[in-house]
Amino acid sequence: MNFRKTGILAGLALGVSVLALNAYASEATVPPAPAEFPAEGKIKYVARDSILEFKALPEYHEPDWVTKNFVATGKLPPVKDRLPKEPLVFKTSNMPDGIGVYGDTMRHVIGGRPEGWNYGAGQTQGWGGIDIGLSECLTRTAPLFQVEAKDTEPLPNLAKSWDWSADGHKLTMHLVEGAKWSDGAPFNADDIMFYWDDEVVDPNVSPLGGGASPEAFGVGTTLKKIDDYTVEWTFKEAFPKQYLYTMSYPNFCPGPSHILKPQHPKYSKNTYDQFKNAFPPAFMNMPVMGAWVPVEYRSDDIIVMRRNPYYWKVDEKGDQLPYLNELHYKLSTWADRDVQAVAGSADISNLEQPENFVASLKRAAEKTAPARLAFGPRLIGYNLRMNFSANGWGNPDERGQAIRELNRNEDFRKAVTMALDRKAIGDSLVKGPFTAIYPGGLSSGTSFYDRNSTVYYPFDLKGAKAELAKAGLKDTDGDGIVNFPAGTAGGKNVEIVLLVNNDYTTDKSLGEGVVGQMEKLGLKVIINGLDGAKRDEAHYSGRFDWLIQRNTTELSSVVQNTEQLAPVGPRTSWNHRAGKDDKLDLMPFEQELVDVVNKFTTSQSNDDRVNLMKQYQKISTEHVNTVGLTEYPGALIINKRFSNVPQGTPIFMFNWAEDSIIRERLWVAADKQGKYELFPEQLPGKPGDKGPIN
Repeated sequence: MNFRKTGILAGLALGVSVLALNAYASEATVPPAPAEFPAEGKIKYVARDSILEFKALPEYHEPDWVTKNFVATGKLPPVKDRLPKEPLVFKTSNMPDGIGVYGDTMRHVIGGRPEGWNYGAGQTQGWGGIDIGLSECLTRTAPLFQVEAKDTEPLPNLAKSWDWSADGHKLTMHLVEGAKWSDGAPFNADDIMFYWDDEVVDPNVSPLGGGASPEAFGVGTTLKKIDDYTVEWTFKEAFPKQYLYTMSYPNFCPGPSHILKPQHPKYSKNTYDQFKNAFPPAFMNMPVMGAWVPVEYRSDDIIVMRRNPYYWKVDEKGDQLPYLNELHYKLSTWADRDVQAVAGSADISNLEQPENFVASLKRAAEKTAPARLAFGPRLIGYNLRMNFSANGWGNPDERGQAIRELNRNEDFRKAVTMALDRKAIGDSLVKGPFTAIYPGGLSSGTSFYDRNSTVYYPFDLKGAKAELAKAGLKDTDGDGIVNFPAGTAGGKNVEIVLLVNNDYTTDKSLGEGVVGQMEKLGLKVIINGLDGAKRDEAHYSGRFDWLIQRNTTELSSVVQNTEQLAPVGPRTSWNHRAGKDDKLDLMPFEQELVDVVNKFTTSQSNDDRVNLMKQYQKISTEHVNTVGLTEYPGALIINKRFSNVPQGTPIFMFNWAEDSIIRERLWVAADKQGKYELFPEQLPGKPGDKGPIN
């Protein structure tokens, strides 16, 4: 390609080069500065070590009814015997409203439906915070939104501490000693090794996280058990501290091996499909390390979770967490979630669908409003991702293969991005200062974002059609849609199938907008709208031409799931994975991205990491690695009765707000508690038994 500098780009920090387009095409530039958004909440920053620590306390407490109904009757050991040797202690100084009191329920509404409880085998629990309430991972990152970038490193969790070898190639992790699963079974290194050996490494199993593949932790990385509470990682790179982020949600959250292992094909006569489906939604009391256990499931109605009597976290007073006794998940729609949270019939929502912004703001402003609403930075973005795998991933037919070859043509990608009127796309979702022009790449709300390293091809339909012609596409039959060249896919119209998540109104609206704008360009786009699990299955199996995807953690935090920024391994990229030969067919610019990401994950210099992400942003946006659609802020809607909600909590950064607000620390003052519990004074029963026990 030939490049030239323009006056507009003279100020680019990295000297972004621009393709010498034909005279009638718009010049590439930087994206326009987004409008000011005064409703944005401000984060109160704290030191990382002010959040939690591990230590033994002189005494421990629990709800009185647990002692009376379960300990005094011999159904449970005393609370001190159910806790680890040194439990995780949340520090009072980091609690916005201090140590809490027991009682009450947090009511959620979600639009997903659970497949089952086998998270490690790829089953969704319905999203909306269910899996976050059940799962605990080696490290934790969601609360880091309140930590300054220079102090940012994952928080300890199931791994209470870790040590690097002198050469940086070995990492020894020390697990929480004496912690137990919710059924009282011991948690130890066997659970870690089962997850690694029999779920992450086993090519026949795909953990739900999407990034939980062996190469996500570094190509050639190994993990071994040292003793019951110690595991040792061995890396090819020296001091790859980046992988500590990958060990957090959702990529290293082990399940109960004492329950899962007997169902795994390696240890039974089961098929992998039978293993995956061994714990359907109706299987109650699934052992968890999280603060709440599923005890009731009513199909298409509700999921109820009760407090985990063996939960291994406490406050500084020695009160066993969580403070809240029960969580509800009403199975409805994602749009209904916002409506009910604003109305007060639900307690929490991540307001992420801009269609609901204006009405929600108006209701929250009323004095009688039951919920408070706070917007965060513009960290919710949407990308159109093209399937770059021309190597057989997803077994495409002749048409599908021809589309992939087009996707790999830079002229074609530039035609697509130039044909998008992003202002119109944003305005179609919500009017006002909410949405911003988003070319793709890193979210503008992340600290690694650099506007001057971002290449933006402005809306120019005439120029886009010229780029389409350069890609060899012409309308040979005069019907307004360009055709494949003779000899390719029968010379038929170029028809592209766009995978869209039916669960979200925003996703469907954006899909419809893409269809209309691409028709003006001369491309026929057909929406394949699928619900939750089916959509994920089509995505992860490579059965798509294009897809619309809400931005994931690597674009908003950069330091978490960084390997998903580029195809650094056969299965790390969202839209370019290996075929049956387990090999990738990288384009030159993708190799550049891989090199940048690999340097970033092993760099020990903060300054170098900042510059590397500037390089990444330039390469990614200049070559149209993703086609950005729009970005906007989200807002946390939470009922006013809840205490300990951190100021300025973003609904999505390292993780979703359900994790960022640290739900196990939330509490409700006694005089504000409602009678919402469906199973008062009851605890989870035995795994597989129906319902809780009293």
